[in-house]
Amino acid sequence: MTLEFLHRLGADESIAGICQSAGWSRAQFDAWWRDECRRRVTNVAGTLRVPSSDDGTRSVPTTLARDRNGVPHISADNDRALFFGVGLATAQDRLFQLDYLRRKARGRLAEILGPDGVESDILARTIGLGRIAEAELRSLPDETRHLLEAYSAGINAHIEAFADCPPIEFDLLDYRPEPWTPADSLAILGEFRWYLTGRFPVIVIPELAKRTLGDGPLYRAFLQSEVDDESILWPGEYRGADIPVCPPAGGQGDDSGGSNNWVLSGTRTTTGHPIVANDPHIPFFAVSIWHEVVLHGGSFRVAGVVLAGVPAVQIGRSERVAWGITNNICSLRDLYQEKTDPAHPGCFLFDGRWEPAQRREEVIHVRGGEPVQKIIVSSRNGPIVDEILPKVTGTLRVPSDSGTQASNGTRSVPTTLRWLGAEPCGWLTALLGMNRARTCAEFREATRPWSVPTFNLVFADADGHIGFQTVGRIPIRRVSERGYRPGWDPAHQWDGFIPFEELPHLADPPRGFVVTANNRLAPDDFPYPLSGTWSTGYRARRIREQIEARPKWSVEDCKRLHQDVFSARAQRCVRLLVQHLENDADQRVRQALGLLRDWGFRIEADSVPAAIYDVFLAHWTKAVTAARFPKETAGFVAANAGGIAMRLLDNDEVGWFEGGDRSQTIRAALVGAVDELTSKLGSDMSAWHWGRLHFLQQKHFLSGRGDLGTLLDLSGLPVNGDANTVNSASPDPSFAAWLGAGYRMVADLGTAEASLWQIEVGGASGQPGSPHYDDQLDPWRMGAYHHLALMATKL
Repeated sequence: MTLEFLHRLGADESIAGICQSAGWSRAQFDAWWRDECRRRVTNVAGTLRVPSSDDGTRSVPTTLARDRNGVPHISADNDRALFFGVGLATAQDRLFQLDYLRRKARGRLAEILGPDGVESDILARTIGLGRIAEAELRSLPDETRHLLEAYSAGINAHIEAFADCPPIEFDLLDYRPEPWTPADSLAILGEFRWYLTGRFPVIVIPELAKRTLGDGPLYRAFLQSEVDDESILWPGEYRGADIPVCPPAGGQGDDSGGSNNWVLSGTRTTTGHPIVANDPHIPFFAVSIWHEVVLHGGSFRVAGVVLAGVPAVQIGRSERVAWGITNNICSLRDLYQEKTDPAHPGCFLFDGRWEPAQRREEVIHVRGGEPVQKIIVSSRNGPIVDEILPKVTGTLRVPSDSGTQASNGTRSVPTTLRWLGAEPCGWLTALLGMNRARTCAEFREATRPWSVPTFNLVFADADGHIGFQTVGRIPIRRVSERGYRPGWDPAHQWDGFIPFEELPHLADPPRGFVVTANNRLAPDDFPYPLSGTWSTGYRARRIREQIEARPKWSVEDCKRLHQDVFSARAQRCVRLLVQHLENDADQRVRQALGLLRDWGFRIEADSVPAAIYDVFLAHWTKAVTAARFPKETAGFVAANAGGIAMRLLDNDEVGWFEGGDRSQTIRAALVGAVDELTSKLGSDMSAWHWGRLHFLQQKHFLSGRGDLGTLLDLSGLPVNGDANTVNSASPDPSFAAWLGAGYRMVADLGTAEASLWQIEVGGASGQPGSPHYDDQLDPWRMGAYHHLALMATKL
C-alpha cells in the first residue's frame, strides 16, 4: 500500500485524493509521510575496507564520520580509498540529486518525468553534453580518471547496499538508479559549465536590439553597462596594448545578479594573515548544488564544497591555501547564421566553398509516450540550435539570399552554435591540483589545464601571499560583435586564445586586496580583447569602498560584509525619481515618494521603500523597452535593459523617447508600481514589506508534480537584498528570490588549525527525512556560519 501511495503522489495525484482513498486525515498523512522519509535516511558512519588492488587481494580502510551539521569527514590512507569514501558519502546524502543531474546532463529526464522532461532533454541532446563527457573521459590524465573511478565505485557501493530502501523520490517516480560511471560526473560538470557559459539571451538580446534600433547611438546606449569603470585590474597593473586590439564587444550583460569574492593581505587584517571570502550566487533549490565535505588522507587535506556529483573541492581551503570563485562572464560561445542553397543540399557555405553538414540521430525515450526522434545537423561551427533558442528568435527572420522561404517573404536562416565547452575542459584535473597546492604559486600553476568555464579566482597562502587569476581560455576574435555572426565568413572565426601567462592576474598587489563580483576584468586598453558581458559594477564597488574605509579586517567583518544590503543603485534611482515627481499632486504618489525620500537605501525584507523601489524599477525598465521594441520582444529584452533604464531616469541624450514624454512615462511607471503593490499587498502602504514579495524560491526537483512541492520545497522565507546588493538575492518576474548566495565561506590563513567558516542555504543532506535537509536554513538567514576544521574527525 505504501508503494502504491508513493507512486500515485509521483504521478500527480493530490494529497487529498490519497487521504480519501486511505481514509486518513491530513495529520495522519503527514505522519505517514514523515515516517517514510525518515526510514530512508542512510547517513552511515564507520570504517570500511576498500580494495586497493585490481584483483581485490589488498584493501585499505576508509573512515566516514559526520559532524553535528551532518557534514561528512572522510579519512583514508591513500587517494583512491579517500575518493571511494567521497562517492559513498555523496550517495548517502544526495543520491536522487545525482541521478537527476546526470539525467539532465545526458538528456534522459523524459524517461522518468514523461513529457515534462522532453524540452530539457532536447537541449542536452542538441548541445551533446553526454557525448562531450564521453569524449572528455578518454582525454583525462590517468590519475584523474582513476580517482573518478574510485568515486564512482563509492557511489555504486551505496546504490547496491540500499537498493531496497532508496531515497523517497525513486519510489515516487517508480524507478531505480543505474550504476554510476566516471562519464556521469563529467556530464554533470559539463552541464554546469553550460549553465555558466551558454546563456543564449546574452547574444540574442543584442541581436534583437541591433535589428530594432539600428547599429548607431541607440544601440550603443542600450549595450552600455552601469558602473562599468569598476574593474578588477586597475590601470598600471597590466601592460597596455602595444598595438590596437579588436574593439571591445563587452557591455551590458544581464541583471540577474552574481557572485562575490575578495582576498585581503595580512597588511589589511587584524591577525596579520590573509583572509579569503566567497559567496557564489546560483539558483536556489531545496537541495543545493554544493555539498560540504572534509577530505583527509593520501595527498589531500582539504575542506569546503564540491559540486554534487564531482569529487573535487570547488571552493574552500587546503592546509596552506584558501580560494574563492566568481564567474567571469565573457563570451565562450558564438551564434552563427549559416548560408544554405537548394543547389547544394546538405551543405553550408564557408569561405566561398560548400561544406557537407554533419548529421546525428538522437532518440529521446518518453515515459508514457512515444519516443522523440531528432536529427541534429551541424556545420563547422557546431549544431543548429534554432529549436532551443529563446522563443522570441522567431522574430529574427531576415531578408536573405539563403535559407528557407517563409510565408511573409523573409527567410529562416539556420543558427549554429560554437561553444568552447564542447571541447575537453581540464576543469577537474585543475581542481585536483588546486586542492593539493601549498603555495599561491603552486595554486596558480595548477589552474593551467582549465579551459572552461572562465572564472575569477582569489587565493592566499599560509606564507602571507595573495593572488588573483582569471582561469579558462578566452577566444581571440578579429571582429567585434555582440549579436549573431556570419558563419560563412572566415573573419568571424576564432583566432586562437589568450595565452595563459597573459590572462588577467595579480600576485601580492601593493593595494593589499582584490575584489571580484562578475564585474569588468580590466579597462579597454588591456592588450587582448576580453569579450566580457559583465554584470554591473555596483557590488564590486561597494565591497571595494567598504574595504578601503576600514584599515584592518577580521573574519567577523567579512561575515558582516556578506550581509550588506546597501544599494547605491537605489540611492541614485530614488534621487532622480524624486526630482521628476516631487511636485506631483496625486496623494498615493506623494506618499510613496515620502517613504523613498526618508529611506536609507537598504534592501531589507521588512522595508517598505525597498519594495516600492524594486517594483518601480521593474515597471520603468519595461516601459523603456516598450518605447522602442515591439510587444512580442519588449518583455524579453528588458532583462538586459537595466543600464539604459537607469540612464534615462537622468537624461535622454540619445532621443530614446521620440515623443518627449519621458517624465510622464516615469510617473506612469511609479503609478503602475503602486497599483501592483496595492493589488498584491493591500491598500495599507505601511504593510508593503519587501519580504512579502521577496521570499526564497527554493524548489525541489519534483516541485510542480501534483502536491509534491508542498512536501519537498523549502520556499517562503522572506529575504534581504536584490540583484545589485552585496547580499544578493535576485528577484524573478514576481519578485521572489530565485538566485543568490546559496553558500558563504570565510577562511583566515592565520588560524592555529587549518579551518574555515561556512554556511549553505539548506543543509548537507538531500534526503527530506534527514534533520540535515534544512537545518542550515535559519542560520543562513541570520548570517550565521559554522566552523569546519581540516583535522580528521573521530567517530
